[in-house]
Amino acid sequence: MTELNSDVQFIKGIGGQRAKALAKLNICTLRDLISYFPRAYDDRTQTKRIQDLQPGETACVEAMVSAPPTLSRIRKGLELVKLRAVDDSGALDVTFFNQAWLKNSLSAGETYIFYGKAEGNLLRRQMANPVVEPLGRGELTGRIVPIYPLTAGVSQLILSRSIRQGLDACAAILPDALPDDVRQAHHLCRIGFAYENIHFPSSAEVLDLARRRLAFEELFLFTIGLRRLRSRRDEVRVAPCSAVDMGPFYAVLPFVLTSAQRRCVDEALADMRSGKPMNRLCQGDVGSGKTMVAAACVYFCVKNSRQAALMAPTEILAQQHYNGLAPILEHLGIRCALLTGSMTAKTKRSICAQLAAGEIDFAIGTHALISEGVEYQNLGLVVTDEQHRFGVGQRAALAAKGESPHMLVMSATPIPRTLALILYGDLDVSIIDELPPGRQKIDTLAVSGGYRQRLYAFLRKQVEEGRQCYIVCPMVSEDEDAPDERKAVTEYAKKLQTEVFCDLRIAFVHGKMKAREKESVMTAFAAGETDILVSTTVIEVGVDVPNATVMVVENAERFGLSQLHQLRGRVGRGSCKSYCILISDNKNEETRQRLRVMTQTGDGFKIAEEDLRLRGPGDFFGLRQHGLPGLRVADLGCDAALLKEAQAAADTLLAKDPALSSCPATAERVTELFQQNADTLN
Repeated sequence: MTELNSDVQFIKGIGGQRAKALAKLNICTLRDLISYFPRAYDDRTQTKRIQDLQPGETACVEAMVSAPPTLSRIRKGLELVKLRAVDDSGALDVTFFNQAWLKNSLSAGETYIFYGKAEGNLLRRQMANPVVEPLGRGELTGRIVPIYPLTAGVSQLILSRSIRQGLDACAAILPDALPDDVRQAHHLCRIGFAYENIHFPSSAEVLDLARRRLAFEELFLFTIGLRRLRSRRDEVRVAPCSAVDMGPFYAVLPFVLTSAQRRCVDEALADMRSGKPMNRLCQGDVGSGKTMVAAACVYFCVKNSRQAALMAPTEILAQQHYNGLAPILEHLGIRCALLTGSMTAKTKRSICAQLAAGEIDFAIGTHALISEGVEYQNLGLVVTDEQHRFGVGQRAALAAKGESPHMLVMSATPIPRTLALILYGDLDVSIIDELPPGRQKIDTLAVSGGYRQRLYAFLRKQVEEGRQCYIVCPMVSEDEDAPDERKAVTEYAKKLQTEVFCDLRIAFVHGKMKAREKESVMTAFAAGETDILVSTTVIEVGVDVPNATVMVVENAERFGLSQLHQLRGRVGRGSCKSYCILISDNKNEETRQRLRVMTQTGDGFKIAEEDLRLRGPGDFFGLRQHGLPGLRVADLGCDAALLKEAQAAADTLLAKDPALSSCPATAERVTELFQQNADTLN
């Protein structure tokens, strides 16, 4: 395996400079390179005659350049190369932006393949910035072309050529992680064929074979890894908690828990009495009452003479939890404390001393709870809120402060049950699937930018009535750099302040601000000192502001439905009627269908199911890893049957050979995939 883990810069044809660029895509080894799979494919196998091009369609055209290309400089920073290409059916006007070198590399009288979007009309056809290459080269056209996620300094061509070099370098050393009998029983191709044809498919049929093989392998290895994690967790024993009369806790609450909350509490307490460490996810929609489930577990734990800790991702959320939980629990004799990074050294020292001495039963805080020098006398329960904001390492660091403490993780991101069982395969899942009575319904509207003036009038009316509003701007693109995010938000806020709402208090917040700055802006908004807050999705997991009644989302088509639902959950927290307004000028029917879902239901789980069906699992995997290896090929929205097949194959193999001693390549790959998280997933 050492060859596959060798540094990418030593692969023939790559070298140090290109390796530096590839590192921005987290491609550091030969395995990283060949496993950097395309996100889409363009079928460029067919060419069309110019007269058959339909405006708006993307196609390949074989045409001759009829006269030397011309170069004109329109203004600083904008250069145009123009040419006319012809075939026996008509002419095509082609324009290239800021590619001056093409003037001398495209020659009159030569034939090229142009691949791009047809524009203009049926009388005068045009293309802007098409892909172009000489007839017969077949590198960028004439085949099914993979499309990869990119970053600055790495083009599709550079990446494709690098992967070609990588595949050539490892053709003879690719180990097959699937045992032969499994591969044959499920009619799967060999690993070399799969890698070759996922990157350079010769036809749609072989691409399908390659994709099925790699998706199956991914799900198979994933299942084995999860089964092993669970079995390892079953071996850990802790002193079982004793039964506790929960009557006093329920009696002191200002409301009656829903049956879903009671069920989740019962499941968690059963775990804590079992003699094994609880490792449970409590998943519920925004406002479903997860915090009260955590409070019941804290009460149960403290009554068993052990301490509890709750970690929140921001100081403002930690403060909010403290304000909500401390009065209830202190009424029951539980000593509570808040611990955050901004406290004075003297206050921190005092709280740390009390925690170590066992004089504090329940600590609520931020990362400060896991900082050096914070010791607990007998930590029995760890609760993490909005758990997708924490790395596995941070949860593990808090758990390490005790002797195999019980773990409860809370998430307001609704995830379909099938996906939750995979994504949280190392956790038991409790779902709060009903909202407390009296929770406000939020009216959701999807409108075009043409409604903006009416929207501004509506926002002003809300502010005049004493309410507050959010406006969320999307990131410009997936791989944008920091200045763009700042620019989008700050410029929008500035425009609103100077041109639209000169007399209102406008503030902005974005992910590139220092944590202290963000906290300060959010605290001011929560205190009612700001009328309109312009933000990126940094407020998706945010403070409870009951006075905020309007959530406006610009370019709503750029967000996943689950993310839009999270954003919508920022309003509707008080007694006043609340609204969510989704602005999109996108005419795509699928986009409109997705946004319609938001206007039709407030059920986060229905929305998540629809998101999974329409978009695939991108929202649930990727950057928001929960410590488990991500799925690069398998799509749980489409591969449910393949998942069942892979799970059955994994279970059969483990029943026969739990140690995988007969399949060393499988064992090695599972270990490699789960290694970095092996000590922190249970």
